[in-house]
Amino acid sequence: MDEVDPNTADTECLLNRAGRGEPEAFDQLFDRHRAYLRQVVALRIDGRLRSRVDPSDIVQESMLEAVRRLPDYLLRRPMAFRLWLRETAHQRLLMAERFHLGAARRSVRREVPLLDGSSGCLVRHLLAGDHSPEHRLDSMERTRQVHDAVARLSSADREILALRNLEELSNQEVAVVLGIEPATASRRYGRALLRLREELTRAGRPEDRS
Repeated sequence: MDEVDPNTADTECLLNRAGRGEPEAFDQLFDRHRAYLRQVVALRIDGRLRSRVDPSDIVQESMLEAVRRLPDYLLRRPMAFRLWLRETAHQRLLMAERFHLGAARRSVRREVPLLDGSSGCLVRHLLAGDHSPEHRLDSMERTRQVHDAVARLSSADREILALRNLEELSNQEVAVVLGIEPATASRRYGRALLRLREELTRAGRPEDRS
């Protein structure tokens, strides 16, 4: 993902300018995070909602809400700006689900779960770095193995793998998103990688295929 570091000096400078009421600073702040937010929403939007709402619409609503709430953010600075925008987008996505699908009420602090299509994105990401001769000769079989391995993981394992590998969040950022300690986030990620390797090994053994 081609996304700026949320803690760069440029972002801090823009936040300070936005706090002084400079409209162009608002535009630059949101433009530099727009692609990231769209990817986050696209990963988690319910397939039943896609025919009614485009991820870009959710992002636009999130931006408008963020403009309204920016003074409070600048006063409190509860988290990095990118994570705050991400949380705002999650809130708007949950609201859209409740409005269009009548989904059960969730806490706005709870992660919107990854869906089947999002797991497919994770599979493609995991395959992208595999340029071995074996992969080139038997890409369909390798894709099946990775898909089966990811499908066997728990939702928690898929979630933390997606946060680190698809959203490219740091361990510290993942800890903030999940509301856990950084050391716990690191252990969870390590365990998820270990289980993924175990499932990849299992998926490659003919006797274990179901």
